[in-house]
Formats: sequence, C-alpha cells, structure tokens
Amino acid sequence: MADTRDSAELAATMYDGGRETGSSAGARAAGGGETGGSVAEPRIEIRVQAGRIDAGAIADSLTGPDAGRGSGSGSGAVSGAVGALVTFTGYCRDEGGRLRALELEHYPGMAEKQMKKIAAEAAVRWPILGLAAIHRYGLIAPGEEIVLVACTSAHRGAAFEAASFLMDYMKTSAPFWKREHLVDGTTGGWVEAKDTDEAAADRWHRL
Repeated sequence: MADTRDSAELAATMYDGGRETGSSAGARAAGGGETGGSVAEPRIEIRVQAGRIDAGAIADSLTGPDAGRGSGSGSGAVSGAVGALVTFTGYCRDEGGRLRALELEHYPGMAEKQMKKIAAEAAVRWPILGLAAIHRYGLIAPGEEIVLVACTSAHRGAAFEAASFLMDYMKTSAPFWKREHLVDGTTGGWVEAKDTDEAAADRWHRL
C-alpha cells in the first residue's frame, strides 16, 4: 500500500493551480479564508454499500439547495458557493465477454475509516466545498458502477485534483479486494492493487 502523508505535512504543501499553501490551509482549518471570513467545513459523505450508486442524487446533495444539510462531517457550503463539480464513476467491464461478475470484498469498518482518512487529507490539501466517496461490495455485473467520487469547489482545478487524489488512494489504500467470476463457471483468485495504481498514488508525494 502507498504511504500517505499526515495532515500537518499536507497543510504545508504549496497551493498553485490546485495546491494550497500551508498558511491558507491552516486558515481554512481554523475557519478563516483568504479574506478572514468564516469558511464552512466541507460536506463529506463516505459510504460502502452493496446496492447501486445514484450519481445524480450524490451530485444534488453536493450542489443543491440542501448542500449544507444532511449527512456528512461538516456543515457544508451553500449551493451558490459551488463553481465546479467533478465526478468519477468506475464501471465493471466484461473483459471481452469472459466476465460474468466481479466480486468485491472489504474489511467492514476499516474500509470506511480509511476512506474518511483519505477524504480528510483531500479537504486539507485543496479548498473543496463538498466531497463524496461511495464504494460497492458484493457481486457486480458488467456495466454496473463499482465506485464513485465527487468533489465540489469554487474552481475546477481544486475539484479535479481532489477527485483524482481520492480515486488514486482509494485504489491502493482502502482495504478492498476483487476476484473474477467468469462465464465458463470458474472463479479467479483475489487480486491486489496493480503497480500502475501504486505509481498513480505515489505521484502525489512529489506534487
């Protein structure tokens, strides 16, 4: 698994086109923005579920008139503050017609805890207004969604980078395992993260 940096180190990261200075990160953490006004904590929604993911409902919860209420660790921002919403949905492929289903297993409790840790690091590193990370488990058929991440911010750069950061680390640090159920009736072994996934997550140490 890739090592992640703690909040103190992330807060010291320079913000330039999507990254944040330690001073501005600290101000946001303390509730102050660049102008000294109060900044609401980002709305963070983390779920691990067996059922399908409703991407539209997630987008509405982060951008709609109720964006500042409901589940989540923070009070959230009013919808008028949102200037960008970036979402990523990962789908199950049929692998050329040979895959019947993909089985996802997780470590209950630990998976959510790790996802929350990754989300908290993203919230320190970028000025996001809202964040959602939803991951499924169980048998998933080709064409169905496996994971969704969504980030809102005042500007697109922070939303894009925070969503990419979330996805990269969820692929390598969150305790999920997968194996293939093939149309010929056979079942593969449990698969670990690929080297390419590890490399994608590792690049954030150099940014």
